[in-house]
Amino acid sequence: MLFTDAHINKVALQQRAFNLRWATVPEGVIPLTAADPDFMCAPEIVEAIERYSKERTFAYGPPEGLLSFRETISKVVFERKNIKTHAGLVLPVDSAAQGMMVIANTYLQKGDEALVFDPVDFLFKTTVEQAGAKAVLIPVDVATGHFSVAQMEAAITPATKMICLCNPLNPIGKVFSKEELTAIGQLAVKHQVWIMNDEIWSDIIFPEAQFTSIASLSTEIADRTITVYGFSKSFAIAGLRAGFIIAPNQNSYNQLFQASLLATTITGITPLSQVAAQAAFEHCWYWLEAFLLHLTRIRKIGLEMLNQIPGVSCHTPQGCYLVFPNITGLQKTSTEVTEYLFQKAKVAVVPGAAKWFGPGAEGHVRICLATSETIFTEAMQRIQNAVKEF
Repeated sequence: MLFTDAHINKVALQQRAFNLRWATVPEGVIPLTAADPDFMCAPEIVEAIERYSKERTFAYGPPEGLLSFRETISKVVFERKNIKTHAGLVLPVDSAAQGMMVIANTYLQKGDEALVFDPVDFLFKTTVEQAGAKAVLIPVDVATGHFSVAQMEAAITPATKMICLCNPLNPIGKVFSKEELTAIGQLAVKHQVWIMNDEIWSDIIFPEAQFTSIASLSTEIADRTITVYGFSKSFAIAGLRAGFIIAPNQNSYNQLFQASLLATTITGITPLSQVAAQAAFEHCWYWLEAFLLHLTRIRKIGLEMLNQIPGVSCHTPQGCYLVFPNITGLQKTSTEVTEYLFQKAKVAVVPGAAKWFGPGAEGHVRICLATSETIFTEAMQRIQNAVKEF
């Protein structure tokens, strides 16, 4: 088995895992917070980094990214997601988050509007607003994943320039159906708006669900879609900050490249990160497949233990290694529950506060599944015991 306690370097995590994780919490606290695996990455990634490093030459790479990396991306996204593209339309960036910012800065300006699902990761609203635009929230039912296409269309105005899509949807784990994606895509075509298509979670799909990329549905929809991807969730290399954007055409690529500032060397993905990410795409799908089997077991444990807690209920996520239980029965806000669990149970989780996921997230907490069964079960037992004394 690849995903046991033996595959977690606890000492390294306590020194290196920031962003609300092991390096930022007191000794004895279990952080089930930021969606970043506790596990060591696949060995092939390290071997590729070592081969590159032995040359002892760390020169600037091309601003548009390494050709071998871009060719690998175009090949893999076609084989696995049916996205038809080529290396010349692939723009490597230093994370999906940066990719989202580049897309927003390219296609949004002051006075524009963008449709953003609620709840969803805060980066959507943040990137829209930093471009000077307004995020218009489209509610999604947390438990069922239902949203109204009619409501989406009614929210489109002459100021609307973009639809922001997170598929699967963090934090609720919804995987959009082909029919839902087609409806969203048709709206974009009809109203001539762009789709910011975040697929950073697209390889974390549980067995009962099927992923479809909106960029694969039709030529017309693909022409309105800019896809962004990152390697942190699927391959445990968040600290290497590797991602990419796929532009629909050459004109769009040129605009994105200019907005990215990559040609200035102010920003950019390192060649070392591209080497690591290329190794992940070329050699490490076996690791991801084993990871998914492990996550499926952890999801089952999490759902069973959470749904045993009076006042708590949890739907089954279709994707993402997150659970998002409803805690309204505890008659406390999500922030109050989170603070209580941190102090009493010594477990850190993320509150369903508006600043993290939007107003539709209140009454929930987000719990990450990407750790060992031993650590996760211990955390769940602590939560169960603490809530008894709530």
